[in-house]
Amino acid sequence: MLKVEHIGIAVSSFEKAIPLFSKLLNTNCYKQEEVASEKVRTAFFQKGETKIELLESTTPDGVIQKFIEKKGEGIHHIAFEVADIHAEMNRLQDEGFTLINPQPKEGADNKLVCFLHPKDTNGVLIELCQEKKL
Repeated sequence: MLKVEHIGIAVSSFEKAIPLFSKLLNTNCYKQEEVASEKVRTAFFQKGETKIELLESTTPDGVIQKFIEKKGEGIHHIAFEVADIHAEMNRLQDEGFTLINPQPKEGADNKLVCFLHPKDTNGVLIELCQEKKL
């Protein structure tokens, strides 16, 4: 793992959360996009090398909406940048970690992503992400 790439925060409403985080971080959201396969909209902020990803569900049955209903708004995941997502997935499986998805998926911000099951990581959802090659 190379570095913490971003911290994902589940929010109920971009209408409220984007202005709040803009004020908090003293910077504007630099990118918004929808990941239809995950039923989520994302909004990104950056301070120095650190990124914050806000996550808003696009449907009542989306994973983010279910998370908010169960735990409330707040930190959803921590993402780590990796150089080779396939090699890192293999290494972590060999170490006994459970992958939520057996193959990398298309994620937001031009990334391939994979998640580790929180039961293996002290309750923290961990995302691995690798920049997609163009």
